[in-house]
Amino acid sequence: MTGTVKDESRPAAAYRTGSACDEACTEDGLPRAHYAALMEGLARADLGQLCQGVQSHLEAAGVSFGGGEGSTFRVDPVPRILTAGEWSRLEAGVAQRFRALAEFVSDVYGERRIVEAGKMPARVIESASHFEPSMMGVETLAQSYVAGLDLVRGADGQLRVLEDNIRTPSGISYLIAARAAVDAHLPVEAPRARRDPSSAYDTLARALREAAPAGVADPSVVVLSDGPQNSAWWEHGQIAETLGVPLVTPSSLASRGGRLRAEVDGDTRQVDVVYRRTDEDRLRGGDGRATWIADLLYEPVRRGTLAVVNPLGCGVADDKLVHAYVETMVRFYLDEEPLLRSVPTHDLGDPEVLEAALSRIGELVVKPRSGLGGEGIVVGPHASPDTVREIAHRVAESPEEWIAQELVVLSTHPTVCEGRLEPRHVDLRPFVIGGAGEAQVVPGGLTRVAFDRGNIVVNSSQNGGGKDTWVIA
Repeated sequence: MTGTVKDESRPAAAYRTGSACDEACTEDGLPRAHYAALMEGLARADLGQLCQGVQSHLEAAGVSFGGGEGSTFRVDPVPRILTAGEWSRLEAGVAQRFRALAEFVSDVYGERRIVEAGKMPARVIESASHFEPSMMGVETLAQSYVAGLDLVRGADGQLRVLEDNIRTPSGISYLIAARAAVDAHLPVEAPRARRDPSSAYDTLARALREAAPAGVADPSVVVLSDGPQNSAWWEHGQIAETLGVPLVTPSSLASRGGRLRAEVDGDTRQVDVVYRRTDEDRLRGGDGRATWIADLLYEPVRRGTLAVVNPLGCGVADDKLVHAYVETMVRFYLDEEPLLRSVPTHDLGDPEVLEAALSRIGELVVKPRSGLGGEGIVVGPHASPDTVREIAHRVAESPEEWIAQELVVLSTHPTVCEGRLEPRHVDLRPFVIGGAGEAQVVPGGLTRVAFDRGNIVVNSSQNGGGKDTWVIA
């Protein structure tokens, strides 16, 4: 069933919902209560001019995605709105899940209690592409993390976790930039009780200081980036500038005598804490040789003179098959029931699960375990018969390299397209900063939107962008 916000004479007022659950409007086309003022204000606005104003603001501020050769980050001017009640439940669920993931990473490189208890097969850990055997027994892993969970709302209206990102999730600076750009041009006054996401910088600064090795009261902190080739290069610079710490690349670092040193403005200094934002995070390459990350960071970390945020080896928790066991982690490590559920994910390494999945693979979403940016995903109901047959063959040949998830038709949100409001699919990436014992969730997070009609892969590499996200009382 589709609905229409009445008054067809105005582009915003003529907004028509699609068949998916819509964030702003009910099935009969009426704005939800917390969206009423926004939709009324948009009905009086020149949407094309509004969109242009927001993009010009971002361009002037240099907010880009795609590295040094990238383009201005695209932000839709229509904010997503979350009520205080929904946010309270979501915040608690995100923090709970984060604490369990942090406990899991420590356990992976420690006693493996979750395997010993029979709650997770050892093969899930040992076949993960970002599992690092050389980190076994390194006690400094209980440090700080910055995680970003990808949440989607399906037809039942419930938010569920599609993926967990604990290696190098980008977006904190983009969500703060989106807030500034939209606030400067949106012809609707924001509620006074709206939460401010800019507190994320203070939270991050505190987490980096607290991650310092034992006995270091005033740590030397750096942000480590691959350089301009990294897609989030702008964000790396923004974080370093806001926190007042150096932005460094591998060429300005050296490891000597179990300590890391950085050359900054012509001077050499010891580094105590690295906020790692590099695409490379593995200690061994495909050829078995040490990577530059290992050459620079491993020995100082092993000796306890350097803390890395996010820690070396934590990518094991990013694995898409590990995602299938996160609810189990919550119960095992925290002795709590999960407050936030996962999108059902199938472990194809289990022969019985594999057989069941292959029998209905045309109904499922199939993903490579270590894929990024939406690459390699096959959405069964949207794929051609030939594509479904091909992916079934590939999965049957190497089931350990794939996972299957139940299809969730992502909710939609009013989005400016060629001067009109149209429904486009969205997800939500809330960010959480802390460790196993404490977790601070950034208010709102970054709503990501797919600008192509019908596309349910919301990623900047596939014509996606962002939206401001309001948390209101």
